[in-house]
Amino acid sequence: MMKQNKSENRNLWLFFFIAFVFSWLFWIPKALIAQGLLSAPSILVNFLNSPFNPAAFGPFVAAFYLTYRSSGKMGVIELLKRGIDFKFSKVWFIPILLLMPAVTGGALLISKLLGGITPDLTVLYSPWLIVYWFFYMLFLGGPLQEEFGWRGYALDRLQLRHTAFTSSVILGFMWAVWHFPLNFASGMGPQYSQALSLFIGSVITIILLSILFTWIYNNTGRSIFATLLFHASLNLSTFKLFPVFESQSTVPYYSLLIFISVITILIIWGPKRMVRGRYVKTTSPNSG
Repeated sequence: MMKQNKSENRNLWLFFFIAFVFSWLFWIPKALIAQGLLSAPSILVNFLNSPFNPAAFGPFVAAFYLTYRSSGKMGVIELLKRGIDFKFSKVWFIPILLLMPAVTGGALLISKLLGGITPDLTVLYSPWLIVYWFFYMLFLGGPLQEEFGWRGYALDRLQLRHTAFTSSVILGFMWAVWHFPLNFASGMGPQYSQALSLFIGSVITIILLSILFTWIYNNTGRSIFATLLFHASLNLSTFKLFPVFESQSTVPYYSLLIFISVITILIIWGPKRMVRGRYVKTTSPNSG
């Protein structure tokens, strides 16, 4: 058992190493070009600035490579299956799909009531645009690229050694640092330009979000599918439905409402497992 734990700990740090190297291999040149520190052919610049830049697949690549190395094809198949695992209580679709729209919409409402500027809410009133952007976010906006790695691989191994709360904090910090080169890149949206000037606040917010992800993940039986949908809902609501980062006065309320959500979860569900009631899967990562 001790040898297995040491092996999993090594694999965890190897996961972070591969994820960072793969992603930063594409993001750092993008940032250097944006800062005028590197010249490159226009075809390369356009590729690095396109949605098809594979940088965000770092966690995905790391998770599947290490899973294949330790568990072979069957391990890969099991990991993929968890990406379509919806065998959890359907009541969890409420926080999965509606928690972040409530947080972002609430933040904008508070800001508006206190005299803040309301950003463009066109997408909110266009059902087809909402559907389009949800699936865009799901496949090209982060969830697919990240969740098999952050939650499906790293979180399992962190929770072998730490509480759910501590695991969330560690993973949230690594997740925030992984994004760091984007603060220096162009065309990444106002959330990154603000994150550079408010980096500590950005790290704290991402750690708080990491706690929400762990809560969803643990209560849906380690379903990567659940975190894929939650991540898509997060990005859709934060950047399209209620674009909180386009109004700087809204950002503190956004962070405050996330903080309140996290405190509520820790009080009700507890920091150790963030689970109430009966059985939730706690199997070894090697079991898929």
